[in-house]
Amino acid sequence: MKRFDRILQRWRIRQAARHLPPGLRLIDVGAYRGELFEYLGERLECGFGVEPLLSERRAAPRYTIEKGHFPTVRPPDSGWDAIAMLAVLEHIPPSGQAAVADACHALLRPGGRVVITVPSRAVDGILRVLKLLRVIDGMSLEEHHGFDPADTERIFATPRFGLLRHARFQFGLNHLYVFGALPAAEQVARRTATDSI
Repeated sequence: MKRFDRILQRWRIRQAARHLPPGLRLIDVGAYRGELFEYLGERLECGFGVEPLLSERRAAPRYTIEKGHFPTVRPPDSGWDAIAMLAVLEHIPPSGQAAVADACHALLRPGGRVVITVPSRAVDGILRVLKLLRVIDGMSLEEHHGFDPADTERIFATPRFGLLRHARFQFGLNHLYVFGALPAAEQVARRTATDSI
């Protein structure tokens, strides 16, 4: 990972960390080398990372990172406080997006959060130029599948999730989404309200 890749990664991490409370049990999908876990430090109670580019399992005092793809690789227990997917969702093919949302909902406690960053569609062209100029490594650009950030709200739709925040950062070229996993009673209420319209 080149210096500019790390700058962009750190920027995403700072945006996401604002929405992650202390005493946190966190799943990081696309954890790479555990940078988000390390950034959170004492705020992290325990973490489970999933990373397809990992050469072997990584264990640290507060977290582990397993090699593989989410949701095939995931923790065995539920009740997690948050799931982070920073620059990950655009790499998941459309056929796998529903399974990712299903797994997130199954793993989170009621009220738990999914914190997501996705680039705008204009970013792919910019990244290709930067990669050609060798300014960035542009990890797995070929996997972006033409993802539209607006689809994020469709994938993490009500009644199971509620949108808590949507903002742009990195000069408008990146999107931050924060979703809350809704308790069963609120899901039923929202589903009933939608059905009656």
